[in-house]
This record gives sequence, C-alpha cells and structure tokens, in this order.
Amino acid sequence: MKPWIRRGVVGAVTAILALASAACGSGGSTGSTGSTGSTGSTGSTGEASQAAAPPSKCAPTEGPVTLEYYSWVPGIDKVIDIWNAKNPDIQVKFVTGPAGPDGAYQNFFNGIKAGNAPDLAQIEYDSLSSFRLQDGLLNLADCAGVPEVKDKFVPWTWQQVTFGESDGIYAIPQDIGPIGMYYRADLFEKAGIKPPTTWEEYYEAAKVISKEGGHIHHFASGDVNWFLGQIWQAGGRWFSVSGDQWTVSLTGAESQQVATYWQRMLDEKLARPMATWSDEWWKALETGDIWTWVSPYWANALIAQNAPKSAGKWAVATMPQWTAGQKAAGNWGGSTTAVLSSAKHPFEAAKFATWLNSDLEALQALNENGGLYPATAEGQQMPALSKPLDFYGGQDISGIFSEAAANVDPDFPWGPTMTQTYSDVRDGFAAAIEGKGNLADALGSAQRSTIDALKSQSIPVAGG
Repeated sequence: MKPWIRRGVVGAVTAILALASAACGSGGSTGSTGSTGSTGSTGSTGEASQAAAPPSKCAPTEGPVTLEYYSWVPGIDKVIDIWNAKNPDIQVKFVTGPAGPDGAYQNFFNGIKAGNAPDLAQIEYDSLSSFRLQDGLLNLADCAGVPEVKDKFVPWTWQQVTFGESDGIYAIPQDIGPIGMYYRADLFEKAGIKPPTTWEEYYEAAKVISKEGGHIHHFASGDVNWFLGQIWQAGGRWFSVSGDQWTVSLTGAESQQVATYWQRMLDEKLARPMATWSDEWWKALETGDIWTWVSPYWANALIAQNAPKSAGKWAVATMPQWTAGQKAAGNWGGSTTAVLSSAKHPFEAAKFATWLNSDLEALQALNENGGLYPATAEGQQMPALSKPLDFYGGQDISGIFSEAAANVDPDFPWGPTMTQTYSDVRDGFAAAIEGKGNLADALGSAQRSTIDALKSQSIPVAGG
C-alpha cells in the first residue's frame, strides 16, 4: 500500500516542493502547474491550495484522435482492445517496454522536453514526485469525469495522485502491491522444509536449499523498490519531513538490518545475483534453481505466463517477518496512469485513463490479463480475485494479499527525488555484487548523493 505523509506536515511539504520546483525552473509548460508537492499526503490544506496554480485547460478535441499509451503490464493490450472497440473516435495505441525504473522514465523525461513522449504512461506512485519536479504531469482536475471518480478509489491512493492539493489531480490510481511469498511447494515438500514465517527461518531454509543445488531467491541490483519494501515492513523510513526540512535516512537501523541480511545471503551464495525479468531468471523459476519470489499479488500472472512448465507446483504464503509473531507487510510497486504534460489531447487521454482504472469491466480485464490488484474498493471485491488458481495448486491466494494490504504501514513518506535515489542505490548495489564494497556502503553513498540532489534543487534538507 502506498503511504501518505502525516496530517500536519503536508502544508509544509507542499510549500517546500513548490519552492523547489520554482527554483529549478519549473512552470509554464502546457498543462502543468509549476508547483510540486509530496507524494502521499493525507489531505489538502490552505498552504497546498495557495501553492498550486490554476488547473490546466482540458477541452475535447474535434474529430477522431489516436493516443499512445506506454505500459509494461502484461496483457494490457487486450484491455485496450475493449476500449478501442467501444470508442472508434478515441483510439489508443499500446506501446510496451521495460518497467519504469529500467529506463522508461528517463525516456519519458527526454520525450517530454522534445515533445514526443507518449500521451499516457504508467508511473509508479513513488516516482510521481520526480515527474512533478520535472514539470511532466498534466493536471487533470478540470477534465470532465475525473474528479467524479474520486470516491471509487481507496482514499490513500487518491491522495497519492493529488499531492494534497484541492485543485490538482496528476494521475489516476491503478493498482497497489502488498507483498507475499511465492514458493515452489513441490520442492519445499521434497526437501522437508516448511514455508518460513520469519526471515531467520528463511535464512535457515536457504542453507538447506543450497545443499539441494538451488537458491532460495535471487538478488537483482535493479530491484531497489523490492529491497525498500522489506525496509518498509521492518518499520524503516528513507525520508521524513519536520518543519521546513527533509531528512534523508537511507542508513537507518532498519535499512542496515535489511542490507546486512542480504549481504550475508550473497556472501554465502544462498541468493543468486540475477536480473529480474530476464529470460535466465524466468527459466530459473521454472526449472527450480530459484525456489521463492518475495513479491506482490501482481507477480502471480507473471510467473504463470513466463514459467508455464511449473504450473501446479507453486503456492503462496505470508511474507516472512523480521520479528516472530508479527504480521507486518511491505509494499512493492503499485502504479498510476498519468497524462504527460506534452500530451496533445488531454481530455481524451483523461477519459481513457479514468475508464481504464475505474470501470469494472476494465478492472476485471486488468486482473485477468495482467494480475493487477485494483486501487478501487469495488475492484478489490471482484469475484475474480477470490477463486482457486490451478497454477498455484488450487489455492485461493487473494486472502494472503488482502491481509497483507491491511498490514502495510500507511505512514511512509516518499522523497521528492525517488527516481534519482533509486538510480544511485541501484548503481551501488551493482558494484557490491561485483565485490566493490557492500550493500550498506551503497546505501551510505546514495544517502550522500540524495542530499546533494535535494540541495541542488533548493529543497531544504537536514545534514549533508
């Protein structure tokens, strides 16, 4: 579950980021406000309203239009086919590629400047603030039909896309990513291992699996948000704000705990360095070289589609706990559909984005084809989410993730430059995998560079 910043600090955060946006030259591009706020506030305030510029203009285009939509969700083209069949005058062209942190976001930034970015793009909640600082999001607040769907969404997801502003809507929530644990039930049973309930049990299981010639998990330098999901579960924070200053804490106790844990797994060769989403990795899941994937609900469709020969051999359990007896969960991912500021047909783009993420037929198709866990209350009650899945041995996995969603700490603020922070951590992790330093060193280096990045954009930050 993507979080919001506590009530009482949102006004200060919005003002800080509005100042930062002005200081780095934001403002003036078509459809954006030029101010920025914190992802994840609990509500709008007077300061937020004063910081925001008037909403963008959003008028229908005369005649047929074709929109371009970028997403990495598998099977979303089939959902788009439903829209295109019903809307001959507003056709959507589907463009796919790597997930946002793996290059797509930077391409979007470049495309916005050049005027050739897609009209709509899938953007994760944690990266919305980075796009806001780049003046890359269209304000949809005066696009007919957009404000009206607010009550359909789980409240915190709507706050994520408004930045706490009363007159700003910068994306439409799509899905959330509470984490569970996928595991090869057949291999666990054969090895006499029960699904681990704590991370210490997970480590002990890893040693048994190693003797069996496998690995309990992989470690990908690019999956920083996966790593952060475990810090989130442990109660850690990378960012906080007090008064008029941000505090960056990538090296806090919980972050060190998670870094030390996975460094041990790497040093003892219990976790295999490997890029997620690679053909090699999918094969490792299918053949039994990798025995688990700690991942959200959306992973279930990906495994089924990319490791089909392992059908019926998987099961899902609760995410291992850092402290025995607890039920804490982390979150990995969750996305929005944003209309980029260079879009030429904002009304039509907003209409499609709203339908895609709030219409029950669309939500059912998103779940069926892409395995998404909806951001709307109605979507989370769909019968399709509560049914036995043959691929997972007939298990109804929905209860695992609904319980996880309820146990994710909502008080988890995102920083204003998450894209850069992720990039810096990713580079450090890649070096650590090659034996140049360790994961804890990578977090320390990323903390210093994040503080420097905030200062360079005139965002008040403590320390450094």
